Order: sequence, then C-alpha cells, then structure tokens
Amino acid sequence: MDMESWKLLRSVCLLSFLLGSCFVYQSLRVVDAQEDPKPAVTLQVDASNGAGRPIPETLFGIFFEEINHAGAGGLWAELVSNRGFEAGGQNTPSNIWPWSIVGDHSSIYVATDRSSCFERNKIALRMDVLCDSKGCPLGGVGVYNPGYWGMNIEEGKKYKVALYVRSTGDIDVSVSLTSSNGSLTLASEKIIASASDVSKWIKKEVLLEAKGTDPSARLQLTTTKKGSIWIDQVSAMPVDTYKGHGFRNDLFQMMVDIKPRFIRFPGGCFVEGEWLSNAFRWKETVGPWEERPGHFGDVWKYWTDDGLGHFEFFQMAEDIGAAPIWVFNNGISHNDEVETASIMPFVQEALDGVEFARGDANSTWGSVRAKMGRQEPFELKYVAIGNEDCGKTYYRGNYIVFYDAIKKAYPDIKIISNCDGSSHPLDHPADYYDYHIYTSASNLFSMYHQFDRTSRNGPKAFVSEYAVTGKDAGTGSLLASLAEAAFLIGLEKNSDIVEMASYAPLFVNTNDRRWNPDAIVFNSSHLYGTPSYWVQRFFAESSGATLLTSTLKGNSTSLVASAISWKNNGKDYIRIKAVNFGANSVNMKVLVTGLDPNVMRVTGSKKTVLTSTNVMDENSFSQPEKVVPHESLLEMAEEDLTVVLPPHSFSSFDLLKESAKIRMPISDSSSHQKTTTV
Repeated sequence: MDMESWKLLRSVCLLSFLLGSCFVYQSLRVVDAQEDPKPAVTLQVDASNGAGRPIPETLFGIFFEEINHAGAGGLWAELVSNRGFEAGGQNTPSNIWPWSIVGDHSSIYVATDRSSCFERNKIALRMDVLCDSKGCPLGGVGVYNPGYWGMNIEEGKKYKVALYVRSTGDIDVSVSLTSSNGSLTLASEKIIASASDVSKWIKKEVLLEAKGTDPSARLQLTTTKKGSIWIDQVSAMPVDTYKGHGFRNDLFQMMVDIKPRFIRFPGGCFVEGEWLSNAFRWKETVGPWEERPGHFGDVWKYWTDDGLGHFEFFQMAEDIGAAPIWVFNNGISHNDEVETASIMPFVQEALDGVEFARGDANSTWGSVRAKMGRQEPFELKYVAIGNEDCGKTYYRGNYIVFYDAIKKAYPDIKIISNCDGSSHPLDHPADYYDYHIYTSASNLFSMYHQFDRTSRNGPKAFVSEYAVTGKDAGTGSLLASLAEAAFLIGLEKNSDIVEMASYAPLFVNTNDRRWNPDAIVFNSSHLYGTPSYWVQRFFAESSGATLLTSTLKGNSTSLVASAISWKNNGKDYIRIKAVNFGANSVNMKVLVTGLDPNVMRVTGSKKTVLTSTNVMDENSFSQPEKVVPHESLLEMAEEDLTVVLPPHSFSSFDLLKESAKIRMPISDSSSHQKTTTV
C-alpha cells in the first residue's frame, strides 16, 4: 500500500470512529435523559433472627354485605327472583314482578292470594287457564321468571327445579328453561299429577339438563290444560355449586383466592335498615328455604328471599377457611331506635344467634341448626354490636347491656364496638373498635401513617370498611387501588394495634349498582376483579407472617414500602412490597441485612407488578385484564437487588432465603477443572 492510500484509509477510519463516538454519545445522552428523572432510594431490611414482629393471623379478610345484589342474584346461586311471590307485599292481589305471563289475558289470568301452606309467607300465585289443548297457543300458557337479569344456563349442566303446587283438577305442567323470549327450549320436563294428588299442596321436583347455552335464559311453567293451578316457592338451582352448598362457583373462588382470614357479615347498613321493621333479623332466615319469609332491604332498595341466611353465612366462612364475624342489629336503624329499657328482646335474639352457631345439637337453637343438616357447632369467636351508630341516643346504653350479656354467657367471644377508638379512648368496654374510611386517593395514600400515633393500650382496631371513592375511583381505577395499597402497607406496619382489615363493598351486580366502586364485578355469566381486588391478592401471605423492620432512604415522598417474611412449602421467603404513587419511575435498591453470608443468603424468586398506561384505567367485561398484576422471574446479581418501580405502580418482590453454598474447584482425570458445592 502506497503512502497516499494509507493516509486515505487512516482518515476514513478516524472519521468513522468520530461518527461512531458521536452516535454512542448521543445514544447515552438519550438513555440518560430517560433515566435521569428517577430518584434513587434504598430500602434497608433487617432480616436478622428475632428482629421482626409477628403479624396477626387475622389481619386481612373480607366483608360481605347484601348490597348491589351481592347475594341475591349473585353469590347465592338461586336463579329465581321472588320465588315465593312475597316481594309485592302482603295485600292481595299484589305485584308479582319479575314474573310475567306466557300467553295473553284471553287465555290466562293470574293473581296472588293468601292460600299458601306456609305460615310465615302466605302469598301464592293462582293461574286460571282459560283455554284447553285445542285453544291454547302452541306451547301452552303460564308464567315465566327471568331471574336476576337473565339466568345463565350452560349446555350440559344440570339444574334442579322445585315448586309447590295444588289444583282443582289434574295437572300437566311443562317446566322449561328457555331463551329470553321463550322461542328456544334449552331443557324441559313434565309434571303430571291427578286431581287427588294435588288437591292439597305438594312439592314437586324435576332435574333439567341443558341442551344449549344462554346467559339470559328464563324459567317457564306452562300448560294446555284448562283449570286453576296454584304455585308457590319456585326454586331453580344449578346442581354444580361450590362444595354443593349453594354458592356460585366462580364468585366464590374469587373470595377464596384472596385467602381471607375472616369474613364479616351480613352488613353493614343491611343489618341496620332504614327502619327496624326492614332490618336483617336472623331468625327469619333459618330453617327450610321455602319457610323463610324474605324481606325488603330498604337501605339498598331490593327484596331478598333470604336463601342466603344465617346458616349459609357460617357455611360460607367455613368453606373459605375464614373466621366468621357476625354483625347483629342492636335495636338501632337509620331512623328509629329501641330505648335501653326495652332492649332485652334484641339482646336475647343475639344470644340465640350465638347459640344457633355454637350450641350443641340438643340446645334450643342448636337443634334448629342440626335439623338443617349440621350436627357439630360452627366456630364463632367474634361479634359486632351494631354498625355505624355510635353517637345515637341509645347506642351506649344498649351496647353495655349487649356486652354484659354476651360476656356472661360466652366469655371467650371478642366483642367489636362501632365507635372509633383510634384518636381517643372509648367510654365503654370492647375488645375491638370498628374504623371505616371512604375518601379520595390522595387522602388515603397520606393515611399510610394513620395508626402510627394511636395508643397501644386498650382495644385493638378493626378497619372493617375502607376504599377510595368519588372521582378518583371511577368504577374501580388503578389510582384508587394504589392509594389503598399504601394504606394497607400502613396497616401492616401498625398491625400491633390493627388486627383486622377488609375492603368494602366486595361484590356488585352491574345491573343494580348501589355503591361504587366495588372489588368484584359480575353479571349472570361473567365477572372480573377491579384493581382494588388485585391489590388484596398482594397481601394474601401477610396474615400470620413476620413484619420485618424496613427503612426507606432517599427521596421517597411518593413511595411506601414494607417487608415481611413467611414460610411456604417448607421454604423461607421475604416479600418486599412497594407503592410508587408518583408520575416518575424510581430506582430502588433493596439492602437485606442481618443475615450471616456464610450461613444464609437471599436469591431472586418472583416479581409482581400492578400498573397500566393511564392511572384512571379500569377493567371491564370487554377488557377484564386491562389492569391486573403481571408476574415474572426476579433476577439479582449476587446479593445486589436494584429494582425499577414504574410510575403509578404497586410491586412486590419475593426473595428466597436459602443456605449459603461454598463453591470449590476440583480436578478430574483430565486437565479440565470442575466445580462442586459443599
């Protein structure tokens, strides 16, 4: 190569180097510009033996209230709405909604009367069939029930239909599951009986197997035989329910997956009523389902047949594996009160309700439970005296009478007052005080410190209702869930005084949204969890775990974090949870101290992140997983763990504690070395 060619080649190489360097510099500047806004913080976690504090076994649970058709038309799998025709009131003829006629008024006349064989629910439906097999429309005439905005009938599934019937003559009734307009029959069976068989009320049952699927189906009772037929207490239940106990499988599983340690029931305002005459009274909800009168819940404005009653709530708790917390009426509603001098009938009702759950099978109310198929008692260790009525005229006086009577009969039962004791001492005895908070996202996020300064003397706190509400919440936004996550981390850190916490409300049927937002959204056939639901799943391992001392260092005004340790399948884990409430991502270094590196070390296991592109994003039936946690493997370099917390996110990082392994080189017969662990 001559000198000129060499100079030219050198110039080209130099120019290429300079251009490449410029490109790399610009690229680095872009990366740096993207990452520069991330403030660096360090979370120091003390994992030394004996340094942590036990978290109560009961810390996180659920609260079930009959609101938003959570039970009737929801968790309770009964498909028929107003099955006993009682919802229209006791004066007849009454409104039979949502029942309607099949046919027209020239061929059938229906009206309610008070001829039922059941003393506590006297209303029955009379059908006068005016046509016969020659004059009736094809398929016959009768009545149909659309359920709760449609019955979800699935091909291949079986449904048990039961009803009470009587007649002045022979009957030939078709019991059918059909499409919403009745044009397509999904399943059908006949009830045929002679006049002598049905001259008095008789129970009839049929088993229907669906030949098709329709989420908006209805139940039809039709005939072409002229005459008068009375029907009452019509039930249609899927055969396949959770553990065979009458609960809708998919909704029940959503509760189970939270791993709740307790369940508070049945309310809430549902327990109080706008008026005492419409309050939930447990004695009217036990015994055979057809003998339960049902009642109008005047707070949430709908009728319940009370198939989901006192017995079923305790069964629900047992099936979940959660401790039941029974809330009973204390003689106070939203608008009327019983004077303390006259409160004893309510006190006795509460004592009887405890006996129903805990009494032996030979006791007065334990025998009622036994007749319902449950010989052994249910567990009941917690009761709440009323709901949200602290400060009412007769609250304190009534409370003291209830408290003394229950403690005398059942000294081991823990009693919950619904007066807030977080900022000042209660003026009455209690094992727990109830704390409710519904507020904006920014306010709830700041309430991470709510219980930091609460006195550690006296009763423990039960945060039985919390949620972000209002504009921040939408119908279940990411923003709301992040504030709730921060609040729960605060409760976790203060679990020496806060022993129980639950979100509210739990369920909403979208056809009757009485409260907003809610954790689990459903209709007859579909469901999804809101971001607030998924936040609760992050805390599934917290109850009974060990809270580790953790400290955030650096610019952390928008961050909240905690650390716990727990065991799973014989392995020890540390879980770091962190909420980034800010608009910028954050680099967080996790420094685990207190472990002898020669004995124990931590390795990455799993990371889970809940976030979305917009802080107001929500899930829906069309996008049920728009805002859900995403899991991935967590990698760490030796003992160094630095993680990125995305903007507006809730993250958890699971670390596995394992024995340290010493790697030593050994030689085989060849010249190559191998390594082994000892």
